[in-house]
Amino acid sequence: MERDPDARWLARIMHTAFFLLLGASLARFLLRHDWEARSPWIIALTGALASLYLLGPVLGTRATPRRIAWLGTVVAVWVLLVVLAPSFAWCAVPLFYTGLRTLPARAALGMVALLTAFVVFAQVRLAHGGWDPNLIVAPPAVAALATGVFVYADRQAARQRALIDDLIRTRRELAVIERREGTLAERQRLSMEIHDTLAQGLSSQQMLLQAADRIWDGDPETARRHVRTAESIAERNLAEARRFVHDLAPADLAGGGGLEEALRGLAARESAAFRVDGAPVPLPDRAQSALLRIAQGALANIREHAGADSAAVTLTYLDDQVVLDVADDGRGFDPAERPGGVRGHGLPAMRVRAEQLGGTLTVESAPGEGTVLSASIPLSSDS
Repeated sequence: MERDPDARWLARIMHTAFFLLLGASLARFLLRHDWEARSPWIIALTGALASLYLLGPVLGTRATPRRIAWLGTVVAVWVLLVVLAPSFAWCAVPLFYTGLRTLPARAALGMVALLTAFVVFAQVRLAHGGWDPNLIVAPPAVAALATGVFVYADRQAARQRALIDDLIRTRRELAVIERREGTLAERQRLSMEIHDTLAQGLSSQQMLLQAADRIWDGDPETARRHVRTAESIAERNLAEARRFVHDLAPADLAGGGGLEEALRGLAARESAAFRVDGAPVPLPDRAQSALLRIAQGALANIREHAGADSAAVTLTYLDDQVVLDVADDGRGFDPAERPGGVRGHGLPAMRVRAEQLGGTLTVESAPGEGTVLSASIPLSSDS
């Protein structure tokens, strides 16, 4: 079965041309000759050739033994017809096409040469002995032209098929690469989500429970307060874990109060001040989630490492960006060094979150002078 629509279309044209030429040749013979001994043979051979030609599409286009045997039979019947009635010679043109599609290159060229020789023979007979150079030159020229056009078109089609195969293969390879990169990006995102929520919460609980254990006998009221705070953090972590299972959105945003409300609640739990500057504008869910996670990570770092007396969270809406500032008056550090000893995953994770949305994250700090962390996200449709 021919898969190429253009090839099917061309095959139908050639089949139609063959039967038109075959019918016209028979009509010419019957009109120009009285009934004679060869007439029944010509009519019978014409019917046989038409019937044989109809079997061609059933056998396909590949050079199978059956297809080659069929083509040989068709050519033999046509040769007999040309010998009996030279007017059937021009049926060779569709046969050129059939042979070129079916046979290997050398065999196809040999068949074209054979058919052309019989066409020249037929034209010379039809001229009744008159000499005309066109009778010798025209058939080979037509055969060469038809063969050249077919070979060129066939090679062009082969190159196009190879190009399409390469494009399909490249597209599949790119899809595999994109899936792999997407998987790696999702793993990185999940690691940041876990670090900024569950890991930070568990670390805070550990510190509070250790502190409560140390002062339980001497100051039971403060120890109980530490335990209650740890319980509150555990409750928040449980909500975050459930949100991971649902859609990995921050639990503080799940209530529908928006980023300002979520940051206000976070600041209250961490005993930090909160302020909004500028006219609030709607932010995409990804931007809200990233800014909240950055604030969570920054406040967790302050709680664990800064030794600060106070902290402040500021959300500022500018004309082209939204800026989150988290400042503290703690011990500070050298931003060129990795803070927090061997941990140091928080700041890189925050920076990646900002950069994924086309933003930036900067840290201004010095030993003994506190820290200001600033994350800016552009206000655009891409954010």
